[in-house]
Amino acid sequence: MKLRIFISSVQKEFAEERRLLKRYISKNPAYRRLFDTFVFEEDVVAADRRTDEVYLDELRQCDVYIGLVGSEYGFEDSEGVSPTEREYDEATRLGLTRLVFVQEKNGSGRHPKETAFLRKISESVIRAKCDDSSALLLEIYASLDGLLVEQGAYRMGPFDASPCEGATLDDIDEEKVRWFVKRTRQERNANIPENISTKDLFAQFQLFAGGQDSLSNAAILLFGKDPQRFHMSSEVKCVHWHGVERRKPILSYQIYKGTLFAMADSALEFVLARIDRSVGTRAEGNEAPREFELPRTVVAEAIVNAIAHRDYNSTGSVQVELFSDKLIIMNPGGINPALRREDLFKRHSSYPNNPRVAEPLFFAKYIEKLGSGITDLIDDCRAAGLGDPEFDISSGTFSIIIHRRKSANSIGLPERLPERLPERLPESISGSKKTILSKLVENPQTTIPDLIAILGISHTAVKKNLSWLKSHGYIRRVGGARGGHWEVLCE
Repeated sequence: MKLRIFISSVQKEFAEERRLLKRYISKNPAYRRLFDTFVFEEDVVAADRRTDEVYLDELRQCDVYIGLVGSEYGFEDSEGVSPTEREYDEATRLGLTRLVFVQEKNGSGRHPKETAFLRKISESVIRAKCDDSSALLLEIYASLDGLLVEQGAYRMGPFDASPCEGATLDDIDEEKVRWFVKRTRQERNANIPENISTKDLFAQFQLFAGGQDSLSNAAILLFGKDPQRFHMSSEVKCVHWHGVERRKPILSYQIYKGTLFAMADSALEFVLARIDRSVGTRAEGNEAPREFELPRTVVAEAIVNAIAHRDYNSTGSVQVELFSDKLIIMNPGGINPALRREDLFKRHSSYPNNPRVAEPLFFAKYIEKLGSGITDLIDDCRAAGLGDPEFDISSGTFSIIIHRRKSANSIGLPERLPERLPERLPESISGSKKTILSKLVENPQTTIPDLIAILGISHTAVKKNLSWLKSHGYIRRVGGARGGHWEVLCE
């Protein structure tokens, strides 16, 4: 049976929060099975009835009262009482569950009657105080989680806050915990004791699902020794395609597992090792700066965004696909229901799908700022001359498409790399050179030691043959010795 929620506030003051809260509850896969919401301006049709009769009648059909208290007192009736205070009084008389959240919406101070109303609330209800809209909504979601616990429906709640069945503190990697503490102290100057216990750290970041004998899914994903033992779909698949579409041969394909931090690091290095980079001068320092074709901040933000906001109830995985003209990063699950596509192009509050996951990622500086990651990504793309990224929301997935610049290295390359060598090659390509080309077509990540073993010739001889093939335009190297690959250019 669903619980019906009545959202009460001065409508004009909390218009955006009311809209977002109703939208989130109605779209969130867990909440929509457990809650219905009533918001006056969206749920009342025109009728020949007094407004106060309508909202009080609706309140009497609800189970939960959510009150948003700000700076304004609002419209006053003939007795000088606002609708919001009438609603609170009626919810109290009915014995409804009352959840009250306080936020000062402007710098002019609180209306005297709103202050008096707040004092009355304080006498009987524990209230949460929030500094901004983002914190307000997150506090409401946390309170709704608490209701799920009380109703015995916690397992239907948000994935990252739900218990990880069978997981104990023995499944937590203490080295990863120590690394996290050290990093948060260095990167965020976090007020976390260096010797804090794992239990105290998890309590601080709300990584327990109830008591301290029940680990949340977020705890295992972030700090588990083997997260995939509990969540097989928690992985990142990285593919490097030749050309502009999904067509063989695949230049490189890797599946990364481990903690969310480890997967983010590995996927980032996968992309950076396969895109162009330029090396500047030492005019501004001892080390020559390296500039990637796609800014590191852009690639990192897109990858971490996918890992942090994906739907972990899905059997799909995060996918990173590098093409000659674009980078596509896709995660199962859409954007937070509180947001629309157009909201992504302007500053917006943070509405993480997995808040228990997002906060530690932020403190470890894998997320620069809560709520501004996508808009910063857009700004960085524009500053780098890449144009705006595209956002594709379809078939239960969310994709970020980042366009690459055409580089000098790509000019004149064939549209497709060969899947096999042509039957006839120039007479100058014979013997060892032909064998090398065949092996590089079969496996672009073939190494020099591999070729030495296959050909039975010296290291010097292999390097001479590779150098000849490179200088004559038959092959090229993409990336470094580690993580790079060969491309065969002859057809």
